Amino acid sequence: MNDVGGPAAGTLVAFHAHPDDEALLTAGTMARAAAQGHRVVLVVATDGAAGLADESTYGARGEQLAGTRSRELAASARALGVARVVELGYADSGSGEELWPDPPGQTRFVRVPLEQAAARLADVLAEESPQVLLTYDANGGYGHRDHVRVHEVGAAAAAGYRESTGAPLRVLEATVPRDTICRALDLVAKVYRFPPEFDRSSFDRAFSARAEITHRVSVRRQVRAKRAAMRAHASQASDGDGGARTLGMLLRIPRPLYDLVFGREWFRDPDLPAGSPVRDDPFADVP
Repeated sequence: MNDVGGPAAGTLVAFHAHPDDEALLTAGTMARAAAQGHRVVLVVATDGAAGLADESTYGARGEQLAGTRSRELAASARALGVARVVELGYADSGSGEELWPDPPGQTRFVRVPLEQAAARLADVLAEESPQVLLTYDANGGYGHRDHVRVHEVGAAAAAGYRESTGAPLRVLEATVPRDTICRALDLVAKVYRFPPEFDRSSFDRAFSARAEITHRVSVRRQVRAKRAAMRAHASQASDGDGGARTLGMLLRIPRPLYDLVFGREWFRDPDLPAGSPVRDDPFADVP
C-alpha cells in the first residue's frame, strides 16, 4: 500500500471535531496521502459555530459564523488535496465549563447518542471502504469535549464497520508527544505572548506519552500545504478584541521554525502492541 497512485492506492478518512482541527493536527498527513495518489476524505462533526471570532468581520457565534467556517473548511480541503468533505452538521459543544442549550434544529455533538453519531460515520466508511481512519487519542488532545467525543465516535464507528464488512481498517489516533509539544510551546512563548485564555499547563496532561506513539509521519514536503490550510481558517486567527488567537500566533512563527515545529505529525494505533517499531507511513503494513 506504499506505491504512489495506481491500483495500490488506498483511501484515508480523517474525522475531526471542528473546522480548523484538520489544519492543526493532520493536514500534513492528509496532503502527503493525497500527493501519493491516495483518496483523502475529510469528515467534520460540528459546525464550529461556538468558536471565537471577530464578530465585526465574521459575524457573531451562530449560523453566520457556521457558514463562514464551512467555507473556510472547503478552502482548507482544497489546499490539502482532499477529494470529499462531509459535514455531519452537529452543533459545536463549546469549550466553557457550562454546556449551552442546543440551538434550534440542532443537537450539540456531545449530546448526540454515541451509537447514532457512530452510525453516521460508519455510513461514510461503508461508502469509501478506507484502509486508514484518523481520529483523536483518548484525551481528545488537549481535552476539548468535542475532541474526546471524536475519539469515542471514531472507535465505535470503526468497530461497527469492521464487524459489518469484515474489512481491515487501521485506526490512527492523532496526537503529539507531550514533551515535544510542551518544549515547542515554551520555545514559542519566548517570542510571542499567547492569549489570556491559553492554558499552557493543560498541555502537561494532554495528548499521549511518547512511548505510546506508533506513527511519526514526516510532512516537511507538505508544510506549504499545511500552512495554507491553517491560513484558510482566518476567522479563528483573531478574537473580537483584535488580539491574535493560538492559530494566528502559530502562523506568525518564522518559516524555518514553523517547518521544524510542524514538519512531523504523530499518531497512536491502539491495535499495535507496546514497543512496536515506529512507522512513518500511515499505509504501512495495511492489507
